[in-house]
Amino acid sequence: MLKLYIGNKNYSSWSMRPWVLLKQANISFKEIKIRFDSFEPGSTFKNTINTLTPTGKVPVLINDACDDLVVWDTLAIAEYVAEQFPDKQLWPIEQAARARARSLCAEMHVGFTHLRGNCPMNIEASLPEIGALIWRDKPEVRADVARLVAMWQELLHQHGGPLLFGKFSIADAYFAPLCMRLKTYALPVPADITDYINHLCALPSVKTWIDEALAEKDFLDFEEPYRLNR
Repeated sequence: MLKLYIGNKNYSSWSMRPWVLLKQANISFKEIKIRFDSFEPGSTFKNTINTLTPTGKVPVLINDACDDLVVWDTLAIAEYVAEQFPDKQLWPIEQAARARARSLCAEMHVGFTHLRGNCPMNIEASLPEIGALIWRDKPEVRADVARLVAMWQELLHQHGGPLLFGKFSIADAYFAPLCMRLKTYALPVPADITDYINHLCALPSVKTWIDEALAEKDFLDFEEPYRLNR
């Protein structure tokens, strides 16, 4: 059986990607949540995750049918799952589209740092006033959003939507946390991008993740740069 170790659903954008991927593809797995209490050495979170992976981070995928094989890093997990379940066609079928999807996921993996840094994922929060200030004062965030919009518009036009490559793929799972950020901070995007975000959020896997994030009701001050309480 596959076991996926994740953090808090409200905050852990990295955990969201493989969870949504597995759930939307109807791949059976056991979810194991390690609640964030602190990221300091000696915390319960660090003590637990350090027994699983040398990185000390979530997500972690373990396949106990393969001698407890441990796979960490979201892109490695996505590639492993795609190899293990080729019938699910998690990458686009056409070679050029598949290469493009991999390139975009790699860009997501290391890019959009200003958007991610200034707008941490917080699904239960509604922070349009903070978003307006960030939009006004952070040209780097505006540049990240402009790149995101251009990328998504090109793909939606080329593949006809409603998802980036027509039907659900690893790319949609990968960009789901950025959709959460755009919603939480109400950052301005064109209508076609709003339609894509709404369609993605209506997918059963994403909707379930959002619902379960809202049910956590866990306020962690070190994850909350903009709120003093819930």
